[in-house]
Amino acid sequence: MAGRIVAQRTGDALLRDQTGIARLHIEAPELLNALITARGRWDGTVVAVSQFEVVGTARVEPRELSELSRHDNLKHGRLHARARILRTVRAFFERQGFLEVETPIAVPSPGLDVHLDAPLVTTSEGPLYLATSPEYQMKRLLAGGLERIFQISKCFRNDEVGERHQPEFSMLEWYRAFAGVEDVMRDTEALVADVARVLDDGRGSVLHTALGDVDVTPPWPRITVREAFARFARVDLAQVVDDEAAFYELMITRVEPALAELGGALFLCEYPTKMASLARKKPGQPEVAERFEAYVAGVELCNGFGELTCPAEQRARLVADQAERSARGLPVYPLDERFLRALEEGVPPSGGNALGLDHLVMLALGATHIEDVIAIPRSRL
Repeated sequence: MAGRIVAQRTGDALLRDQTGIARLHIEAPELLNALITARGRWDGTVVAVSQFEVVGTARVEPRELSELSRHDNLKHGRLHARARILRTVRAFFERQGFLEVETPIAVPSPGLDVHLDAPLVTTSEGPLYLATSPEYQMKRLLAGGLERIFQISKCFRNDEVGERHQPEFSMLEWYRAFAGVEDVMRDTEALVADVARVLDDGRGSVLHTALGDVDVTPPWPRITVREAFARFARVDLAQVVDDEAAFYELMITRVEPALAELGGALFLCEYPTKMASLARKKPGQPEVAERFEAYVAGVELCNGFGELTCPAEQRARLVADQAERSARGLPVYPLDERFLRALEEGVPPSGGNALGLDHLVMLALGATHIEDVIAIPRSRL
């Protein structure tokens, strides 16, 4: 075996490796914090060491060790569980015939959502931006003939730091061509249920979150944004749809807390078209868009769309977003002309979803802070 000596007394030592801690019977002075390899006989409780070698020494107190070891090695266990969740996610999509793809992280346009700011990257070819989402590039692949694709990628957003946010985070994004928003909602609830079953060793579809156990067995309830505002904020959506600040204030202070009190897993759907610049309008109801968000135990998990594929309407919406960013004094990013050209070439009717993978891991592992499920968070750089 091999690892680090984390405690020592006469004739005894504790060795830690990535699987846990082993007790050693070992006669050696001054091994605390040393990295050793050892051979011996295991009796089910203790290793009687017959041979060992010191292969590394700590010249300062090992901070990385203490960070990963806090809370009785909880971080170690969560990183192992995170890897298991990633394997489950990949297996879920592969069973359904999805192709895993990788698209660039540094892009000419990171998206024009007025609530998102992207880090600037200086390159020999000019300025690029770290992607806030791989959406534009993945939709280009739909135009190129790929029909079911998914990606686990790093995404970046300036000034997003908190219990549930990091400037750099992991996104799971997938698209179904010749499909719609309902298909992607079914994907979402089935995926989360799959993760719950795997972590619970097949006993059931229950996530053991920090806020209590949540049964995520499909199908999940659907609540429209209009219904949510009427029920939880006591406001007719029409009264605030033209006032974005008022809309989001009510969403944050009344609607989302009420969803958290409901608990469980649900979809909040049919957002106002003005709050969904990349989603298509709902047929017969152009004032709302085919946009949904999933909430589990009150935690927002994802943002999905019936995708807008009309190039003229998409260009007009992006130009309007540019004007809004300019009016707010925000950086105005260029249009992604290759993305718009792909729409002109023809993107089939599609559904897509962007799911915060770190949020899913937090929920699944009962964590309360995003840093608890990331190997090295921003605060540790």
